[in-house]
Amino acid sequence: MNAPASPRFRVSTTLLLTCAALGVAGGILLAPANWLSTVLLTLGMPALSMAITGLWILPAVIALRLLRHPLVGLLVGIIAGLVIVPFSGYGFMSVVTNASWALFAELPFLVVLWKHWKTWMHYAGAIALGIVYPITAWTFFNMGSQPLWSQVLFFVVTMASCGGATALGILIADRLRKAGVGQR
Repeated sequence: MNAPASPRFRVSTTLLLTCAALGVAGGILLAPANWLSTVLLTLGMPALSMAITGLWILPAVIALRLLRHPLVGLLVGIIAGLVIVPFSGYGFMSVVTNASWALFAELPFLVVLWKHWKTWMHYAGAIALGIVYPITAWTFFNMGSQPLWSQVLFFVVTMASCGGATALGILIADRLRKAGVGQR
């Protein structure tokens, strides 16, 4: 007796090419942002460095909002990370960084198994990232040695940057969809 054939997970070439284009565009945006962030850190301005940190979630938000398909945010994040590798002082850690940021964008949709695509879910991922990232990066940025106002600013700026980048990503994706990109 033959077992029934399992359904194959099919992804269209158009979807993959759109993810590739978004990932490359994201990488082109993030390569100079990566160096700017490093310079700001070297100058001892971690809170100012956080002002651009939301850019790392932007490509994933655009992909998720535009394509509304499971794991496209993570795929775009990985592609953007691969684009950055030769231009970054962090090498392949750029892929890990981009994938982890994209995962936060993807998480709210994963929780509901990609059955709902509400706007607030994009912001939920940004808020979670805006809380978790400063905590996990606390030691790296040596925030314990900073004055209290700088520590608070670190969190506030990270949250605002992630929220602002998410709003920008939603706007870009909506405009791309209106122009006919990503429609099936």
